[in-house]
Amino acid sequence: MPNFKLDDREIPFEKGETIIKAAWRVGVEIPHYCWHPGLSVAANCRMCLVEIEPAPGGRAMMLDIMKWDAAKNDYVPDRKPKLQPACQVQAVDGMVVRSTTSKHAAEARAHVQEFLLVNHPVDCPICDQAGECKLQDYWMSEQRTFKRMRDEPVHKPKGVVFGDTIVYDAERCITCTRCIRVCDELVGDHMLDLRERGNRNEVVLAPGRKLEGDYTLMTEHVCPVGALTSSHFRFKARVWTLKETATVCPGCATGCNMYLDVDPREQRAYRNRPRDNEAVNRFWMCDDGMMSYLREHEGRVVKARLGRDGGREDSKVPAALDRAAEAIAKVPAGKLAVLLGAQFSTEDNLVLAAFAKAVGASVYLTAKAPWRADKILRHADQNPNRAGATAVAGGSVGSLQDLLAAAAAGQVQGIVGLGADVDVDANALAPLSRIGEVVLFLSHEGPLARFATVVLPAASWAEADGSFVNAKRLAQPFKRALPPKGDALPAWDLIARLGRAMNLDLSYTKLREVRAALLAQAPEAHPDSRPMAVSADAGAQAQKGA
Repeated sequence: MPNFKLDDREIPFEKGETIIKAAWRVGVEIPHYCWHPGLSVAANCRMCLVEIEPAPGGRAMMLDIMKWDAAKNDYVPDRKPKLQPACQVQAVDGMVVRSTTSKHAAEARAHVQEFLLVNHPVDCPICDQAGECKLQDYWMSEQRTFKRMRDEPVHKPKGVVFGDTIVYDAERCITCTRCIRVCDELVGDHMLDLRERGNRNEVVLAPGRKLEGDYTLMTEHVCPVGALTSSHFRFKARVWTLKETATVCPGCATGCNMYLDVDPREQRAYRNRPRDNEAVNRFWMCDDGMMSYLREHEGRVVKARLGRDGGREDSKVPAALDRAAEAIAKVPAGKLAVLLGAQFSTEDNLVLAAFAKAVGASVYLTAKAPWRADKILRHADQNPNRAGATAVAGGSVGSLQDLLAAAAAGQVQGIVGLGADVDVDANALAPLSRIGEVVLFLSHEGPLARFATVVLPAASWAEADGSFVNAKRLAQPFKRALPPKGDALPAWDLIARLGRAMNLDLSYTKLREVRAALLAQAPEAHPDSRPMAVSADAGAQAQKGA
């Protein structure tokens, strides 16, 4: 692979890559604002200027300038190397590039930074971007001088509503055009534009438009400063109080990689952010995926419950497990059905499938109905783990419609199941009212919950370690970001406890034991047997917050 030298470090690159992208791929950040690895090159911020040495035998490009001479107390003619934007210049084998080691590049970055801050309001204490703002970062690393402008700054519109999800502050904007390019290049819809020039420049809605669709929050995500803010996150939390956890979006079968940011003091989720993975979601997420954290605090099941309708009462988990074990033992042989869950982890489904095998139950699957798909990221299957649940079931599993038909025919008299989200109309669930015993492991309320005779509180995807298998059959692990709420436990743990209460051979007490069984029974669904494809993880860290 060809290499070039950046500040005395060898940087490998692929044919056609620019200097900045090759450096980003290996975790080296050249300061920048307008460049983004998933967007076209704009080269308008001039923050990534570097000095490129001429090839052997070549001649350096020089600029004639006027330089201040303190001894003469006047400007005198001088020359300096012509700097070039690293985002636009393609890497060449043997090229020598100077960024941090070039005094000319350092001076240029300091001047660009000062220029960008000339009219910028100093409202960091109330800005949502404070703590991950590139203006703050580069002031510390590239400028470190106080503002010299004493005139009244240029004032622009503030709090402009671009749509249902985005609020714009033109005074903070550095017109890097990232947001415009997201609309044009990712979405393919020119919803944003620029007007005026120079220090009057600002982003505006295209005539007759508003910012809408399924990727509006990506405009806020790519903004390197605090100009674009999410109406959901705006003024809700400070980023330095949030702890990020690498996880996987539960919104659909694409399985976008993301960070879930929670405040550990409140044990509350505040936002999702895309995590770079070119094999899955590249650098993006849809709005529904970005907002999936909200469900962590809505409609949760946090206590065990016994009984139906008016006779329903809360219970302790051990008592509910004993009640469930007694009820299931009374179901006639061959009349018990097990419902796997396409919303639950592969580990949860594996233990439930083992339970079904131990009791000789027929196996079905609960899943959300299809939703609006697109050619960008959104998959028609609204379930994150249909593939994983099917894999641990041996590749053959009945649908909920099949279960309802069996229940209507009297072939099912008891159910043990995961999840409450279903792909049929709630009215179609009427046959379940004929079933005497329905034991459900639930993290959220849903249409199935009203038919349960025993409800056991299961941890959500954000409250337990686990894995999903996406539509590309890529097994992806996720980490626990929050402690389980109330009396909830991981669903696989509850199922194993129920099995032991029934004297079944379900001895799983640790996640590693479940993972070992998964590797033996369905290795294609094991998160370690097929490593997550990470395209530029080091680059993602270098780009974090940009």
